Amino acid sequence: MVQTGIVILAAGSSSRLGKPKQLLAIDGKTLLQRVCDAATAAQLAPIVVVLGANADKILPQDNDSQINFVVNSNWAQGMSSSITAGLKRIAAHESQVKSVIISVCDQPYISSELFTSLINKHNETKKGIIASQYGGTIGTPVLFARKYFEDLMLLTGENGAKGLITMQATDLATISFEQGNIDIDTESDYQSLLNKQHD
Repeated sequence: MVQTGIVILAAGSSSRLGKPKQLLAIDGKTLLQRVCDAATAAQLAPIVVVLGANADKILPQDNDSQINFVVNSNWAQGMSSSITAGLKRIAAHESQVKSVIISVCDQPYISSELFTSLINKHNETKKGIIASQYGGTIGTPVLFARKYFEDLMLLTGENGAKGLITMQATDLATISFEQGNIDIDTESDYQSLLNKQHD
């Protein structure tokens, strides 16, 4: 069976927020748990969560045996180091994984349907990269075919996979993620989101 894995990037220090954003709760679930639940519902496997700055605070909150936690000690070197850490875990043990979704944990409107749409678009178009489109840009979550795993593991810096996506524009398709530009970086972002939930 062809499998799609997922790497959930959750290593950042949340410096502007002042507390681990991964543990912010919306409707009784942490942001990180919401993405993990969406991945489980979409039957993604393996599910790899890359922790870093606040790993000691986050690990005890999530004991789901379906989730593989990786602690990236180099998290301060940028998002690319976390992508590499997560992909190494997948590539080392999961030869049947033919594609991987790179996701973050601070886009509160990520859903299992979104993950499934990425996979369906990949199957329909045969394109090697399927990105989410929102707010006039493209970004996470983004699916990469296995042929890009090596390139992803060579990434450096804070820009993550955007450079690779730009270089491979002819092998790119997109899906619409209308609320993808909503993320949580500050306390006011969080309060604004909570207010919307209760409107």
